Amino acid sequence: MTQAVVTLDLDGVTGKAGLMDRCARDLGLPDYFGRNWDALADVLSDPGVWSSEAAPLVVVRNWRPYAEARPQEWQTAQEVFSQATAVTVALALG
Repeated sequence: MTQAVVTLDLDGVTGKAGLMDRCARDLGLPDYFGRNWDALADVLSDPGVWSSEAAPLVVVRNWRPYAEARPQEWQTAQEVFSQATAVTVALALG
């Protein structure tokens, strides 16, 4: 069983709305995704959302500008990512 790798690219994201839109687009989230923190937490913990047998690895790229511009939002995003149970989230450091 191979783990799928999905890239969440935050290049150009400047706020929560942009983050939620990028999550929906890059992660291929369902149309019912509510674009708020609770909805993101729910979808990242719902194994039925992900098509592969193994939980995907979500690699977050270009996150630092967003983290610096919106530190409180970024802290919330990190909490949501760390509590995800249907995916594994990793921050790209390069």
